[in-house]
Amino acid sequence: MFKVLVIAYYFPPMGLSGVQRTVKFIKYMKKYNWEPTVITTSQPGYFSHDNSLLKEVEDFNIRVIRTDAKNSDTALSNKKTRNIPPEFMRRFFSRVSKTFFIPDNKVAWANKAYSAAKELLEKEEFDIICVSIPPFSSFTLAAKLSKEFDISLFVDYRDLWTGNQFAFNLTPYHRVLHKRMEYKALKVADKVVTINRKIKERLLSTFQFLTFEDILILPHGFDEEDFSSAVPIPKANNKMRLTYTGLFYENITPKYFLQAFKKLTYERPDIAENIELHFIGHLRKENKRLIDKLNLQAYVKDYGYLEHKETIRRIVSSDVLWMMIGRGKSSDSISTGKLFEYFGSRKPVIACVPDGAAKIAAQEYGAAFVTEPDDIEQIKNAILKVHSMYRAGSLPQANEDFVQKHRIDVLTEQLTKSFQFYMKAV
Repeated sequence: MFKVLVIAYYFPPMGLSGVQRTVKFIKYMKKYNWEPTVITTSQPGYFSHDNSLLKEVEDFNIRVIRTDAKNSDTALSNKKTRNIPPEFMRRFFSRVSKTFFIPDNKVAWANKAYSAAKELLEKEEFDIICVSIPPFSSFTLAAKLSKEFDISLFVDYRDLWTGNQFAFNLTPYHRVLHKRMEYKALKVADKVVTINRKIKERLLSTFQFLTFEDILILPHGFDEEDFSSAVPIPKANNKMRLTYTGLFYENITPKYFLQAFKKLTYERPDIAENIELHFIGHLRKENKRLIDKLNLQAYVKDYGYLEHKETIRRIVSSDVLWMMIGRGKSSDSISTGKLFEYFGSRKPVIACVPDGAAKIAAQEYGAAFVTEPDDIEQIKNAILKVHSMYRAGSLPQANEDFVQKHRIDVLTEQLTKSFQFYMKAV
């Protein structure tokens, strides 16, 4: 087999969507004759941990090297699940961190990962280095390794670096430093992978040495095996289950959706009584207080964080799914992994999103009801329309051709084919 060294800070036992793209790519690489080795963190203190994804890595016999760990057992013994602080505190500490750590607060880990990778590369030959960003400090270490060992470098942009939607630059100098670091790393990279066309266009306009052919678009996807093996949970009633999975943070908020549903309880209480709002993930205390304030407790079921396998069960057991992306800087470049996992369920989706990549994808999906993210009246009407179609048994069907294009095994095949063209002659 050919060999690829994957550098990814976000990796099981960490949970949440930032982990899944890398894990699923790695899962299917062997199918296409590529043997992955992963370098990741040894101290996965995080808001969520997912043993089902970790087991998947173990079942497929993926070699994982964890920094500062003698073996995987000692590494995982450091696993600590932290509570998510209130949003105002999380945002404050995030701003402080971004002021003092450039490009991000994973710099110390990046230095350890560089040492671990260098030690490995001195002993073994690899054909490709592939790095997943963010964190952006991973890109700088991967570029350094690529130059030192003359190995082709692929970088997978899950989000923008320059112009990132959650960036905070205290001074213009901070902004210049970020752009300069990204420029230097991109000059080393042999191939750039992005999750959508908006990020590709932004990179081409920001770094004009890049060409159209330098950037490959591989969108987020879903694992068909997750859905084919999921056993739906029987319903205790005939109420419409409307489910959200994931985090709420920054401008991703349930506020407008909950206010729209509250309006529905006033105007059409008969319909509201036939809908259950299911939340899977970290609902956060401030959002629970909002539910109490709006007196919606009777309609809401909060399951907290569930591991990936169980989350999929809940998704396939739902009638309709909901997601939102708030308005803000670079919001047009966001297309979350969660949305594409929804696509794998073939379920109808209420997508409260601004103009951009996520809206385009939802429209192409064919079974989405798209609204503005903060238009309460639009959201209420979308819920009414979906419920009416649910009762009539006429919910829309997903565009199967579109869905099939987003299978993660199909996307992995495209990625590994691209690897082949950038292997350097020995």
